[in-house]
Amino acid sequence: MYLGLDLGTSGVKALLIDDGQKVIGAGHGSLDVLRPYPGWSEQDPAHWIGACEAAIADLKASHPKELAEVKGIGLSGQMHGATLLDASDKVLRPCILWNDTRSHVEAAALDADPRFRKLTGNIVFPGFTAPKLAWVKNNEPAIFAKVAKVLLPKDYLRLWLTGEHISEMSDSAGTSWLDVGERRWSGELLAATSLDERQMPSLVEGTAKAGALRAEFASKWGVAAGIPVAGGAGDNAASACGMGTVGAGHAFVSLGTSGVLFAANASYLPNPESAVHTFCHALPNTWHQMGVILSATDSLNWLSEITGKSAGDLTGELGDKLKAPTGVTFLPYLSGERTPHNDSAIRGSFTGLAHQSSRAVLTQAVLEGVAFAFRDSLEALKTAGTTLSRVTAIGGGSRSRYWLKAIATALQVPVDIPADGDFGAAFGAARLGLIAATGADPLAVCTAPATDATIEPDAGLGGAYADAYQRYRALYPAIRAVTA
Repeated sequence: MYLGLDLGTSGVKALLIDDGQKVIGAGHGSLDVLRPYPGWSEQDPAHWIGACEAAIADLKASHPKELAEVKGIGLSGQMHGATLLDASDKVLRPCILWNDTRSHVEAAALDADPRFRKLTGNIVFPGFTAPKLAWVKNNEPAIFAKVAKVLLPKDYLRLWLTGEHISEMSDSAGTSWLDVGERRWSGELLAATSLDERQMPSLVEGTAKAGALRAEFASKWGVAAGIPVAGGAGDNAASACGMGTVGAGHAFVSLGTSGVLFAANASYLPNPESAVHTFCHALPNTWHQMGVILSATDSLNWLSEITGKSAGDLTGELGDKLKAPTGVTFLPYLSGERTPHNDSAIRGSFTGLAHQSSRAVLTQAVLEGVAFAFRDSLEALKTAGTTLSRVTAIGGGSRSRYWLKAIATALQVPVDIPADGDFGAAFGAARLGLIAATGADPLAVCTAPATDATIEPDAGLGGAYADAYQRYRALYPAIRAVTA
Protein backbone atom coordinates (compact mmCIF):
# COMPACT_ATOMS: atom_id res chain seq x y z
CA MET A 1 0.00 0.00 0.00
CA TYR A 2 1.01 3.60 -0.63
CA LEU A 3 -0.33 6.71 1.07
CA GLY A 4 -0.89 10.13 -0.48
CA LEU A 5 -1.42 13.15 1.78
CA ASP A 6 -2.76 16.31 0.15
CA LEU A 7 -2.83 19.51 2.22
CA GLY A 8 -5.44 21.69 0.54
CA THR A 9 -6.88 25.04 1.51
CA SER A 10 -10.11 23.55 2.88
CA GLY A 11 -8.77 20.27 4.26
CA VAL A 12 -6.28 17.41 4.27
CA LYS A 13 -7.02 14.29 2.26
CA ALA A 14 -5.36 10.95 2.96
CA LEU A 15 -5.64 8.46 0.07
CA LEU A 16 -4.53 4.84 0.14
CA ILE A 17 -3.69 2.90 -3.04
CA ASP A 18 -2.36 -0.62 -3.57
CA ASP A 19 0.59 -1.64 -5.74
CA GLY A 20 -1.76 -1.86 -8.73
CA GLN A 21 -2.75 1.79 -8.11
CA LYS A 22 -6.29 0.88 -7.13
CA VAL A 23 -7.79 3.34 -4.65
CA ILE A 24 -8.46 1.43 -1.41
CA GLY A 25 -9.77 4.15 0.87
CA ALA A 26 -9.64 7.79 1.88
CA GLY A 27 -9.84 9.97 4.95
CA HIS A 28 -10.39 13.69 5.44
CA GLY A 29 -9.73 16.44 7.95
CA SER A 30 -11.25 19.91 7.57
CA LEU A 31 -9.54 23.32 7.63
CA ASP A 32 -10.71 26.92 7.85
CA VAL A 33 -9.11 30.05 6.44
CA LEU A 34 -8.49 33.10 8.64
CA ARG A 35 -9.20 36.47 6.99
CA PRO A 36 -8.47 39.10 9.69
CA TYR A 37 -8.19 41.97 7.19
CA PRO A 38 -9.24 42.56 3.56
CA GLY A 39 -6.85 40.77 1.20
CA TRP A 40 -5.40 38.60 4.00
CA SER A 41 -5.63 34.79 3.97
CA GLU A 42 -3.91 32.75 6.68
CA GLN A 43 -3.90 29.37 8.41
CA ASP A 44 -2.32 28.13 11.63
CA PRO A 45 0.10 25.29 10.73
CA ALA A 46 -0.96 23.50 13.92
CA HIS A 47 -4.37 23.11 12.28
CA TRP A 48 -2.72 21.33 9.33
CA ILE A 49 -1.33 18.76 11.73
CA GLY A 50 -4.73 18.35 13.38
CA ALA A 51 -6.41 17.89 10.00
CA CYS A 52 -3.76 15.39 8.91
CA GLU A 53 -4.22 13.40 12.11
CA ALA A 54 -8.00 13.45 11.56
CA ALA A 55 -7.58 12.23 7.97
CA ILE A 56 -5.27 9.39 9.03
CA ALA A 57 -7.58 8.45 11.91
CA ASP A 58 -10.48 8.38 9.45
CA LEU A 59 -8.51 6.08 7.15
CA LYS A 60 -7.32 3.87 10.02
CA ALA A 61 -10.88 3.43 11.28
CA SER A 62 -12.08 2.19 7.88
CA HIS A 63 -8.97 0.33 6.62
CA PRO A 64 -6.67 -0.59 9.54
CA LYS A 65 -5.17 -3.70 7.89
CA GLU A 66 -4.49 -1.93 4.61
CA LEU A 67 -2.95 1.09 6.35
CA ALA A 68 -0.56 -1.24 8.16
CA GLU A 69 0.80 -2.33 4.75
CA VAL A 70 1.94 1.16 3.69
CA LYS A 71 5.46 1.10 2.19
CA GLY A 72 5.73 4.66 0.90
CA ILE A 73 4.18 8.10 1.49
CA GLY A 74 3.84 11.03 -0.91
CA LEU A 75 2.96 14.64 -0.12
CA SER A 76 1.21 17.34 -2.07
CA GLY A 77 -0.14 20.67 -0.99
CA GLN A 78 -1.31 24.19 -1.63
CA MET A 79 1.56 26.19 -3.06
CA HIS A 80 3.28 29.48 -2.18
CA GLY A 81 2.42 29.57 1.55
CA ALA A 82 5.02 31.22 3.81
CA THR A 83 5.50 29.07 6.91
CA LEU A 84 8.07 30.83 9.07
CA LEU A 85 10.06 28.91 11.70
CA ASP A 86 12.61 29.96 14.29
CA ALA A 87 15.81 28.09 15.10
CA SER A 88 13.92 25.54 17.20
CA ASP A 89 11.32 24.95 14.44
CA LYS A 90 8.67 26.92 16.31
CA VAL A 91 6.10 28.59 14.05
CA LEU A 92 6.54 32.37 14.27
CA ARG A 93 3.18 33.51 12.85
CA PRO A 94 0.20 32.10 10.92
CA CYS A 95 1.11 30.92 7.42
CA ILE A 96 0.39 33.51 4.73
CA LEU A 97 -1.49 31.57 2.02
CA TRP A 98 -1.41 31.48 -1.79
CA ASN A 99 -4.50 33.68 -2.16
CA ASP A 100 -3.27 36.41 0.20
CA THR A 101 -2.66 39.67 -1.67
CA ARG A 102 -1.26 41.95 1.06
CA SER A 103 2.24 41.90 -0.47
CA HIS A 104 1.25 43.46 -3.81
CA VAL A 105 3.56 46.46 -3.26
CA GLU A 106 6.51 44.22 -2.40
CA ALA A 107 5.72 41.93 -5.34
CA ALA A 108 5.77 44.85 -7.75
CA ALA A 109 9.10 46.01 -6.34
CA LEU A 110 10.69 42.57 -6.74
CA ASP A 111 9.18 42.13 -10.20
CA ALA A 112 10.80 45.42 -11.24
CA ASP A 113 14.17 43.76 -10.57
CA PRO A 114 14.90 42.03 -13.93
CA ARG A 115 16.79 39.20 -12.22
CA PHE A 116 13.56 37.67 -10.92
CA ARG A 117 11.87 37.13 -14.29
CA LYS A 118 15.19 36.11 -15.86
CA LEU A 119 15.97 33.38 -13.31
CA THR A 120 12.50 32.19 -12.31
CA GLY A 121 10.77 32.52 -15.70
CA ASN A 122 7.78 34.09 -13.94
CA ILE A 123 6.27 37.36 -12.87
CA VAL A 124 6.60 37.89 -9.12
CA PHE A 125 2.94 37.57 -8.14
CA PRO A 126 1.67 38.83 -4.76
CA GLY A 127 0.63 35.27 -3.93
CA PHE A 128 4.18 33.92 -4.31
CA THR A 129 6.39 33.36 -1.27
CA ALA A 130 9.24 35.85 -1.72
CA PRO A 131 7.11 39.02 -1.60
CA LYS A 132 5.42 37.71 1.55
CA LEU A 133 8.80 37.59 3.26
CA ALA A 134 9.50 41.11 2.03
CA TRP A 135 6.17 42.17 3.55
CA VAL A 136 7.06 40.51 6.87
CA LYS A 137 10.42 42.30 6.86
CA ASN A 138 8.70 45.64 6.24
CA ASN A 139 5.77 45.17 8.63
CA GLU A 140 6.82 42.59 11.23
CA PRO A 141 10.60 43.12 11.52
CA ALA A 142 10.87 41.39 14.91
CA ILE A 143 9.42 38.22 13.39
CA PHE A 144 11.57 38.49 10.27
CA ALA A 145 14.69 38.70 12.44
CA LYS A 146 13.87 35.31 13.98
CA VAL A 147 13.26 33.44 10.69
CA ALA A 148 15.57 30.42 10.56
CA LYS A 149 13.62 28.42 7.97
CA VAL A 150 10.92 29.15 5.40
CA LEU A 151 8.83 26.10 4.49
CA LEU A 152 5.99 25.58 2.06
CA PRO A 153 2.83 24.09 3.62
CA LYS A 154 3.31 20.45 2.60
CA ASP A 155 6.95 20.64 3.66
CA TYR A 156 5.88 21.68 7.15
CA LEU A 157 3.91 18.43 7.24
CA ARG A 158 7.12 16.66 6.13
CA LEU A 159 9.01 18.27 9.02
CA TRP A 160 6.36 16.99 11.41
CA LEU A 161 6.41 13.50 9.86
CA THR A 162 10.16 13.08 9.39
CA GLY A 163 12.04 15.83 11.24
CA GLU A 164 13.63 16.94 7.93
CA HIS A 165 13.71 20.36 6.24
CA ILE A 166 13.28 19.23 2.61
CA SER A 167 11.32 20.50 -0.38
CA GLU A 168 11.16 19.60 -4.08
CA MET A 169 11.26 21.37 -7.39
CA SER A 170 7.62 21.85 -8.40
CA ASP A 171 6.51 23.54 -5.18
CA SER A 172 9.75 25.52 -4.77
CA ALA A 173 9.36 26.92 -8.29
CA GLY A 174 6.43 28.99 -6.95
CA THR A 175 8.51 30.87 -4.37
CA SER A 176 10.30 33.34 -6.72
CA TRP A 177 13.60 32.09 -5.25
CA LEU A 178 14.23 29.08 -7.50
CA ASP A 179 16.33 29.17 -10.65
CA VAL A 180 13.65 27.20 -12.51
CA GLY A 181 15.77 26.30 -15.52
CA GLU A 182 18.65 25.02 -13.36
CA ARG A 183 16.39 23.52 -10.65
CA ARG A 184 18.29 25.05 -7.70
CA TRP A 185 17.93 27.89 -5.21
CA SER A 186 19.24 31.23 -6.41
CA GLY A 187 21.46 32.87 -3.84
CA GLU A 188 21.10 36.09 -5.81
CA LEU A 189 17.31 36.16 -5.52
CA LEU A 190 17.37 35.13 -1.87
CA ALA A 191 19.77 37.95 -1.10
CA ALA A 192 17.37 40.38 -2.79
CA THR A 193 14.88 39.58 0.00
CA SER A 194 17.55 39.61 2.76
CA LEU A 195 17.64 35.81 3.05
CA ASP A 196 20.15 33.10 2.20
CA GLU A 197 20.17 29.43 1.30
CA ARG A 198 20.64 28.34 4.92
CA GLN A 199 17.07 29.50 5.55
CA MET A 200 15.72 27.30 2.75
CA PRO A 201 15.00 23.55 2.85
CA SER A 202 17.27 21.25 0.86
CA LEU A 203 15.92 20.24 -2.57
CA VAL A 204 15.15 16.89 -4.19
CA GLU A 205 13.06 15.77 -7.17
CA GLY A 206 9.45 14.90 -6.45
CA THR A 207 10.07 11.21 -7.13
CA ALA A 208 13.04 10.95 -4.72
CA LYS A 209 13.11 9.89 -1.09
CA ALA A 210 12.91 12.94 1.17
CA GLY A 211 12.92 11.71 4.73
CA ALA A 212 11.59 8.69 6.61
CA LEU A 213 8.54 8.38 8.85
CA ARG A 214 9.39 8.91 12.51
CA ALA A 215 8.92 5.98 14.87
CA GLU A 216 6.25 7.68 16.95
CA PHE A 217 3.92 7.95 13.95
CA ALA A 218 4.71 4.42 12.77
CA SER A 219 3.61 3.16 16.19
CA LYS A 220 0.56 5.40 16.37
CA TRP A 221 -0.68 4.51 12.88
CA GLY A 222 0.32 0.85 12.99
CA VAL A 223 2.80 1.03 10.12
CA ALA A 224 6.48 0.12 9.78
CA ALA A 225 9.03 2.64 11.02
CA GLY A 226 11.30 4.34 8.51
CA ILE A 227 8.86 4.32 5.60
CA PRO A 228 10.23 6.66 2.87
CA VAL A 229 8.44 9.93 2.30
CA ALA A 230 8.70 11.14 -1.32
CA GLY A 231 9.65 14.67 -2.28
CA GLY A 232 6.09 15.00 -3.56
CA ALA A 233 4.72 18.00 -5.44
CA GLY A 234 2.78 21.21 -5.35
CA ASP A 235 -0.93 20.57 -5.74
CA ASN A 236 -1.17 21.17 -9.48
CA ALA A 237 1.92 19.14 -10.36
CA ALA A 238 0.62 16.37 -8.08
CA SER A 239 -2.74 16.45 -9.86
CA ALA A 240 -0.84 16.20 -13.15
CA CYS A 241 0.94 13.08 -11.87
CA GLY A 242 -2.46 11.69 -10.88
CA MET A 243 -3.86 12.49 -14.32
CA GLY A 244 -0.81 11.24 -16.24
CA THR A 245 -0.25 14.79 -17.54
CA VAL A 246 3.52 14.41 -17.65
CA GLY A 247 4.38 14.31 -21.38
CA ALA A 248 4.65 17.24 -23.78
CA GLY A 249 1.28 18.24 -25.24
CA HIS A 250 -0.78 16.70 -22.43
CA ALA A 251 -3.05 19.13 -20.59
CA PHE A 252 -5.85 19.38 -18.07
CA VAL A 253 -8.32 22.01 -16.95
CA SER A 254 -8.99 22.04 -13.21
CA LEU A 255 -12.27 23.45 -11.94
CA GLY A 256 -11.51 23.79 -8.25
CA THR A 257 -11.60 26.72 -5.83
CA SER A 258 -9.19 28.35 -8.24
CA GLY A 259 -8.95 27.33 -11.89
CA VAL A 260 -5.91 25.99 -13.69
CA LEU A 261 -5.14 25.28 -17.33
CA PHE A 262 -2.07 23.03 -17.05
CA ALA A 263 0.24 21.87 -19.85
CA ALA A 264 3.24 19.55 -19.45
CA ASN A 265 6.49 20.46 -21.24
CA ALA A 266 9.62 18.49 -22.09
CA SER A 267 11.77 21.61 -21.79
CA TYR A 268 11.89 24.93 -19.96
CA LEU A 269 9.74 27.47 -21.88
CA PRO A 270 9.51 30.70 -19.89
CA ASN A 271 7.44 33.66 -21.04
CA PRO A 272 6.67 35.72 -17.93
CA GLU A 273 5.11 38.62 -19.85
CA SER A 274 2.11 36.39 -20.59
CA ALA A 275 1.44 35.92 -16.82
CA VAL A 276 1.67 32.17 -17.44
CA HIS A 277 3.37 30.24 -14.65
CA THR A 278 6.39 28.23 -15.82
CA PHE A 279 7.39 25.75 -13.11
CA CYS A 280 9.37 22.57 -12.67
CA HIS A 281 7.29 19.41 -12.85
CA ALA A 282 7.42 16.76 -10.13
CA LEU A 283 9.28 14.38 -12.47
CA PRO A 284 12.98 14.95 -13.20
CA ASN A 285 13.88 16.94 -16.33
CA THR A 286 10.30 18.01 -16.99
CA TRP A 287 8.57 21.36 -16.61
CA HIS A 288 5.06 22.67 -17.00
CA GLN A 289 3.15 25.82 -17.81
CA MET A 290 -0.16 26.86 -16.37
CA GLY A 291 -2.60 29.70 -16.53
CA VAL A 292 -4.24 30.35 -13.16
CA ILE A 293 -7.54 32.05 -12.38
CA LEU A 294 -8.19 32.79 -8.72
CA SER A 295 -11.97 32.19 -8.50
CA ALA A 296 -13.37 29.24 -10.46
CA THR A 297 -15.83 27.20 -8.36
CA ASP A 298 -15.42 29.98 -5.80
CA SER A 299 -17.41 32.18 -8.19
CA LEU A 300 -20.31 29.73 -8.28
CA ASN A 301 -20.06 29.21 -4.51
CA TRP A 302 -20.31 32.97 -4.06
CA LEU A 303 -23.51 33.07 -6.15
CA SER A 304 -24.80 30.07 -4.21
CA GLU A 305 -24.37 31.91 -0.93
CA ILE A 306 -26.01 35.06 -2.29
CA THR A 307 -29.04 33.20 -3.70
CA GLY A 308 -29.44 30.59 -0.97
CA LYS A 309 -29.39 27.83 -3.59
CA SER A 310 -26.80 25.05 -3.77
CA ALA A 311 -24.30 25.09 -6.62
CA GLY A 312 -25.89 21.91 -7.95
CA ASP A 313 -29.36 23.45 -7.89
CA LEU A 314 -28.11 26.55 -9.69
CA THR A 315 -26.48 24.63 -12.52
CA GLY A 316 -29.45 22.24 -12.62
CA GLU A 317 -31.75 25.14 -13.51
CA LEU A 318 -29.85 25.54 -16.79
CA GLY A 319 -30.63 22.01 -18.01
CA ASP A 320 -28.28 20.01 -20.20
CA LYS A 321 -28.39 21.89 -23.48
CA LEU A 322 -25.86 24.72 -23.85
CA LYS A 323 -27.52 28.10 -24.30
CA ALA A 324 -26.36 31.13 -26.27
CA PRO A 325 -24.85 33.91 -24.14
CA THR A 326 -27.57 36.31 -23.00
CA GLY A 327 -25.61 39.56 -23.04
CA VAL A 328 -25.05 39.45 -19.27
CA THR A 329 -21.31 39.14 -18.62
CA PHE A 330 -19.60 38.14 -15.39
CA LEU A 331 -15.96 38.90 -14.60
CA PRO A 332 -14.79 36.33 -11.99
CA TYR A 333 -12.24 38.60 -10.33
CA LEU A 334 -13.61 38.22 -6.80
CA SER A 335 -10.11 38.25 -5.27
CA GLY A 336 -8.11 39.73 -8.15
CA GLU A 337 -6.67 37.77 -11.05
CA ARG A 338 -3.40 36.15 -12.09
CA THR A 339 -3.45 35.06 -15.75
CA PRO A 340 -3.39 37.16 -17.87
CA HIS A 341 -3.69 40.39 -15.85
CA ASN A 342 -1.51 39.95 -12.74
CA ASP A 343 -3.87 42.31 -10.93
CA SER A 344 -4.54 41.83 -7.22
CA ALA A 345 -6.73 44.94 -6.99
CA ILE A 346 -9.28 44.24 -9.76
CA ARG A 347 -12.68 42.99 -8.61
CA GLY A 348 -15.51 41.14 -10.28
CA SER A 349 -18.66 42.50 -11.90
CA PHE A 350 -21.89 41.72 -13.68
CA THR A 351 -22.64 43.88 -16.71
CA GLY A 352 -25.60 43.94 -19.06
CA LEU A 353 -28.21 43.34 -16.35
CA ALA A 354 -31.87 43.98 -17.19
CA HIS A 355 -35.28 43.45 -15.56
CA GLN A 356 -35.47 40.00 -17.15
CA SER A 357 -32.07 38.90 -15.80
CA SER A 358 -33.21 35.93 -13.74
CA ARG A 359 -31.25 33.81 -11.31
CA ALA A 360 -30.63 31.30 -14.13
CA VAL A 361 -29.24 34.09 -16.33
CA LEU A 362 -26.82 35.07 -13.56
CA THR A 363 -25.74 31.45 -13.13
CA GLN A 364 -25.19 31.11 -16.86
CA ALA A 365 -23.09 34.29 -16.85
CA VAL A 366 -20.95 33.00 -13.97
CA LEU A 367 -20.24 29.71 -15.77
CA GLU A 368 -19.44 31.57 -18.99
CA GLY A 369 -17.24 34.10 -17.19
CA VAL A 370 -15.09 31.33 -15.71
CA ALA A 371 -14.98 29.61 -19.13
CA PHE A 372 -13.79 32.85 -20.72
CA ALA A 373 -11.17 33.26 -17.99
CA PHE A 374 -9.85 29.84 -19.05
CA ARG A 375 -9.87 31.10 -22.65
CA ASP A 376 -7.66 33.98 -21.48
CA SER A 377 -5.25 31.37 -20.08
CA LEU A 378 -5.36 29.40 -23.33
CA GLU A 379 -4.41 32.52 -25.30
CA ALA A 380 -1.61 33.25 -22.82
CA LEU A 381 -0.27 29.71 -23.20
CA LYS A 382 -0.20 30.19 -26.97
CA THR A 383 1.98 33.26 -26.59
CA ALA A 384 4.25 31.20 -24.31
CA GLY A 385 4.75 28.59 -27.04
CA THR A 386 2.19 25.95 -26.06
CA THR A 387 -0.77 24.99 -28.26
CA LEU A 388 -3.36 22.55 -26.93
CA SER A 389 -5.50 20.24 -29.04
CA ARG A 390 -7.59 18.82 -26.14
CA VAL A 391 -7.81 18.93 -22.36
CA THR A 392 -8.99 16.60 -19.59
CA ALA A 393 -11.33 18.02 -16.94
CA ILE A 394 -10.78 17.51 -13.21
CA GLY A 395 -12.00 19.18 -10.02
CA GLY A 396 -15.35 19.52 -8.31
CA GLY A 397 -16.79 21.85 -10.94
CA SER A 398 -16.25 19.22 -13.64
CA ARG A 399 -19.35 17.38 -12.33
CA SER A 400 -21.41 19.98 -14.22
CA ARG A 401 -21.73 18.85 -17.84
CA TYR A 402 -23.18 22.24 -18.73
CA TRP A 403 -20.05 23.96 -17.43
CA LEU A 404 -17.80 21.58 -19.36
CA LYS A 405 -19.79 22.27 -22.55
CA ALA A 406 -19.30 25.98 -21.98
CA ILE A 407 -15.56 25.49 -21.46
CA ALA A 408 -15.19 23.29 -24.56
CA THR A 409 -17.03 25.89 -26.64
CA ALA A 410 -15.10 28.82 -25.17
CA LEU A 411 -11.73 27.09 -25.72
CA GLN A 412 -12.75 25.48 -29.03
CA VAL A 413 -11.06 22.22 -28.01
CA PRO A 414 -12.56 18.88 -26.92
CA VAL A 415 -12.80 18.26 -23.16
CA ASP A 416 -12.23 14.67 -22.03
CA ILE A 417 -13.92 13.35 -18.89
CA PRO A 418 -11.92 10.60 -17.17
CA ALA A 419 -13.56 7.33 -16.20
CA ASP A 420 -14.72 7.11 -12.60
CA GLY A 421 -11.88 7.37 -10.15
CA ASP A 422 -9.88 9.71 -7.98
CA PHE A 423 -7.13 11.33 -10.05
CA GLY A 424 -6.47 14.40 -7.95
CA ALA A 425 -3.48 15.62 -5.99
CA ALA A 426 -3.70 12.97 -3.25
CA PHE A 427 -3.64 10.23 -5.90
CA GLY A 428 -0.65 11.86 -7.59
CA ALA A 429 1.09 12.10 -4.21
CA ALA A 430 0.47 8.41 -3.58
CA ARG A 431 1.96 7.64 -7.00
CA LEU A 432 5.07 9.63 -6.05
CA GLY A 433 5.24 7.70 -2.78
CA LEU A 434 5.15 4.44 -4.78
CA ILE A 435 7.96 5.62 -7.06
CA ALA A 436 10.16 6.76 -4.17
CA ALA A 437 9.64 3.49 -2.30
CA THR A 438 10.10 1.08 -5.23
CA GLY A 439 12.29 2.93 -7.74
CA ALA A 440 9.66 2.31 -10.43
CA ASP A 441 9.83 4.19 -13.75
CA PRO A 442 7.85 7.43 -13.23
CA LEU A 443 6.41 7.33 -16.76
CA ALA A 444 5.21 3.77 -16.24
CA VAL A 445 3.46 4.79 -13.01
CA CYS A 446 2.04 8.18 -14.02
CA THR A 447 -0.24 6.99 -16.81
CA ALA A 448 -3.45 8.67 -17.97
CA PRO A 449 -6.86 7.29 -16.95
CA ALA A 450 -9.32 5.91 -19.45
CA THR A 451 -11.66 8.49 -21.00
CA ASP A 452 -15.31 8.01 -20.10
CA ALA A 453 -16.69 10.69 -22.43
CA THR A 454 -15.58 13.57 -24.61
CA ILE A 455 -17.42 16.88 -24.82
CA GLU A 456 -16.94 18.60 -28.16
CA PRO A 457 -17.33 22.34 -28.70
CA ASP A 458 -20.88 23.30 -29.69
CA ALA A 459 -20.44 24.18 -33.36
CA GLY A 460 -23.75 26.01 -33.51
CA LEU A 461 -22.80 28.37 -30.69
CA GLY A 462 -19.15 28.90 -31.64
CA GLY A 463 -19.83 32.31 -33.19
CA ALA A 464 -22.00 33.52 -30.30
CA TYR A 465 -19.36 32.43 -27.80
CA ALA A 466 -16.63 34.15 -29.81
CA ASP A 467 -18.62 37.40 -29.74
CA ALA A 468 -19.30 37.03 -26.02
CA TYR A 469 -15.61 36.43 -25.38
CA GLN A 470 -14.67 39.63 -27.16
CA ARG A 471 -17.20 41.49 -25.01
CA TYR A 472 -15.66 39.83 -21.94
CA ARG A 473 -12.14 40.85 -23.05
CA ALA A 474 -13.19 44.47 -23.51
CA LEU A 475 -14.55 44.77 -19.98
CA TYR A 476 -11.33 44.46 -18.00
CA PRO A 477 -9.73 47.68 -19.33
CA ALA A 478 -13.13 49.40 -19.18
CA ILE A 479 -13.73 48.73 -15.48
CA ARG A 480 -10.14 48.64 -14.23
CA ALA A 481 -10.09 52.28 -13.17
CA VAL A 482 -13.38 52.14 -11.26
CA THR A 483 -13.11 48.79 -9.45
CA ALA A 484 -9.48 48.71 -8.30
